[in-house]
Amino acid sequence: VNKVDDVIYGVPFDSGVAGLFYRTDYLADAGYEAADLEDITWDDFIQIAKDVKEKTGHPMMSLDPSDLGLARIIMQSAGEWYTGEDGTTVTIKDNESFKAGLNVLATLLNEGLVEQVSDWDGGVNAVQSGNTASAPTGAWYSSTIQGAEDQSGKWAIAPIPSIAGNSNSVNASSIGGAGWYVIKGVDGEDNAKDFLDKTFASNKELMGTLATEIGLVSTMNAAEETEEYTSGLDFYGGQKVFQDFSQWSQEIPAVNYGNHTYAIESVLTESLQRVINGEDIDKVLEDAQTQVEAQIAN
Repeated sequence: VNKVDDVIYGVPFDSGVAGLFYRTDYLADAGYEAADLEDITWDDFIQIAKDVKEKTGHPMMSLDPSDLGLARIIMQSAGEWYTGEDGTTVTIKDNESFKAGLNVLATLLNEGLVEQVSDWDGGVNAVQSGNTASAPTGAWYSSTIQGAEDQSGKWAIAPIPSIAGNSNSVNASSIGGAGWYVIKGVDGEDNAKDFLDKTFASNKELMGTLATEIGLVSTMNAAEETEEYTSGLDFYGGQKVFQDFSQWSQEIPAVNYGNHTYAIESVLTESLQRVINGEDIDKVLEDAQTQVEAQIAN
């Protein structure tokens, strides 16, 4: 995102590395321990969700049917995106990893394994109220989870699940993340560059402080040397979460996001609804391919 060809256009603010945040107490009540969450598939995740719902009454996670973020996580774990390596050629019709993502979302929704929400605040409330048992999402969500201080010691983080039967899919992916950009030719341009150079581009001590204060997972390799990154967090039962996130970030398959992700998803939200309603997924993806190609062309 920050680099085109050999030219760097921005400085990353934080990592979008994904993880499976989960309530250790709810999972224990359903018969699972930490080792059972390591390197699982989405099929495993669905089975765990069924057991958690049956034995504890808690939905496994919150899910907004209009948000395809989870499908993106699943897709990138196999090194695929809505478009090919050039960032423009639409690859939806034969995209097995996106197909897997839609099937996971449809299963979770149709089998009542999630708390359906309609916006961001609904998802936050589902976690902080203690209703949901997990949140498969980006590392940046940690500060939201830690906002429920009464849940300290009841959370842990596992690698994101992979796609069953897909040899390209790994237990690592990405969702979101942010960067700093300096607008060329504006007042203060040189000062802004100097500020970024001395802070987010080089200051590992600052990254350590931000890790403690707001749970920021830096993309700066040197941050891994700080005490904050090598220490465990009480909120997560002493887990060295920053080390884990740093390790997983190195395993994320690279993709070209292109410039059309949200324009494409304006079409694909309807595709998910069709799959939820039981339509043939191959026909749904074929139709989506045609619609997205037209959307990008305009």
